[in-house]
Amino acid sequence: MDTGAESRRTSSEPVTNWRPGLLVWAGYGVLACLAGMAVGHFVAALLTPASSPVLAVGSTVIDLTPTPMKEWAIREFGTKDKTILVGSVLGATILLAAVAGAIAMRWFRIGIAILVGLVALAGAAALSRPLAEPYDVLPAVAAALAGIGVLLVLRHLAAAPTGATPGTTAGTSGVATDRAELPEPPAWHPMVGGGGRRRTERPEPTGTSRRSVLLAAGAIAVVAGAGGWVGRRIEQARTSIGNIVLPKPATVAEPLPTGLEKVFPGISDFRTSNDDFYRVDINLSLPIVPVDDWDLRIDGDVDHPFTLTFDELTDLPMVERDITLTCVSNEVGGKYVGAARWLGVPLSTLLDRAGVRPGADQILSTAQDGFTISTPLAVALDGRDALVAIGMNGEPLPAEHGSPARLVVPGLYGYVSATKWLRKLTLTRYADATAYWTDRDWAIEGPIKVSSRIDTPKPLERVKAGRIPVGGVAWAQHRGVDAVQVRVDGGPWQAAQLGPDAGIDYWRQWFFLWDAEPGRHTLAVRATTRDGDVQTAVRATPFPNGSSGIQEIQVIIE
Repeated sequence: MDTGAESRRTSSEPVTNWRPGLLVWAGYGVLACLAGMAVGHFVAALLTPASSPVLAVGSTVIDLTPTPMKEWAIREFGTKDKTILVGSVLGATILLAAVAGAIAMRWFRIGIAILVGLVALAGAAALSRPLAEPYDVLPAVAAALAGIGVLLVLRHLAAAPTGATPGTTAGTSGVATDRAELPEPPAWHPMVGGGGRRRTERPEPTGTSRRSVLLAAGAIAVVAGAGGWVGRRIEQARTSIGNIVLPKPATVAEPLPTGLEKVFPGISDFRTSNDDFYRVDINLSLPIVPVDDWDLRIDGDVDHPFTLTFDELTDLPMVERDITLTCVSNEVGGKYVGAARWLGVPLSTLLDRAGVRPGADQILSTAQDGFTISTPLAVALDGRDALVAIGMNGEPLPAEHGSPARLVVPGLYGYVSATKWLRKLTLTRYADATAYWTDRDWAIEGPIKVSSRIDTPKPLERVKAGRIPVGGVAWAQHRGVDAVQVRVDGGPWQAAQLGPDAGIDYWRQWFFLWDAEPGRHTLAVRATTRDGDVQTAVRATPFPNGSSGIQEIQVIIE
């Protein structure tokens, strides 16, 4: 057997080249996008977290979304609405980046232009935010540079030769020479035949190898993930409230009595923990509010505008108050309500010091990020315990609940009373200035409607027949709850037992012992205020001034 001939045949067989196809190029676009977003988020964490490309676009989407759609999202997704929004923005961006990558396979500049266009939109969104600074565009610029750089690297790998082109041979000078131009050696040449050394054909493939592309893509993905993770850690560190020591209150609230949840599990805790307290706002990232740099400005239609540092605020007499807050987006029987003990300075103390001028009818409060809320001045001065709060349940305000200071005004829905990350109180008139939600046609005053909720049993829960407790909470802030009634299967209203009383600004727990028989049953609840206002059965959606109606649930007794 002529092994030399066999060797020549094997070595001269054509080598299959690997070239990235359309799907691979789409993946290139996705990798470029992810790398850009990671770098952009990292840079934003060092500057302003809200300027991160995805978050800036998401915040703009929130602002532009019609109110009915916002209410639908809150109703359907609850506190996960922000996660779903960010995920949707992220998914749409990745899809467009994949299209850009696929286009770049044949028209590279057009693919780059699409990626740059996406980042330009993010930069414009960041600059459109209230109180935006010119440097807030830098995360978008960094994202664009990173994305373009990644796509260029991957394109280079896709086009770079791994060796000499088939049909050529490299001479001693390293210059490739076309073998077809070289004469065949004579038969007696030592490189021909079985004797001596044989001339060996070594065709090399063109293009990159699949392994090198996978390695590069994996490295880019790892770096992008690491950059995003580091950016997130930086953001969390910068939004931490730090070491805040709360002052002792000048007026200490009485200890809260034991709640019904100790007797009837399933009823909401009499005091809502900070971790379980609802959070509804438009922020996709927490504002950075260092306590050392924080101050509160009181200005507008006042005789003596002034500014307080955090230390100066805490030097003022503090009071403790038990107050229940409710979000206007709360549906009948909803969970956007919570009760806590707040520590703060009476709002009236600050307004008296400023000297409110005649004619003012609105307090326009401004948050760290420029978000505004309008509060009726008359409500803040009618004797209720409206506070600039710095403490919540014996702890400094958590970052997600407005640290270092927020407004708490009992009796009003949060959209007109509960500004978080508070920085300014401006006395003005409704005719002269409007706030974020009133610009979107929500009612101006927003008094909380008397409401009640069944906590246990749960809707469609299966319960064994016998005497079972039906229980929950009822609230009518600044009027107080005087009675709660339960109705079974459309029958007469029956009185429920009320839990402990912590004042007119705090919710009441209640329970009703029901002798339940097998079958499917309908339970309903309603409350009555101390001034005799019975919870209405007329159904209303949260927009424009809060929901109303009677909660009814069905349970299955076995």
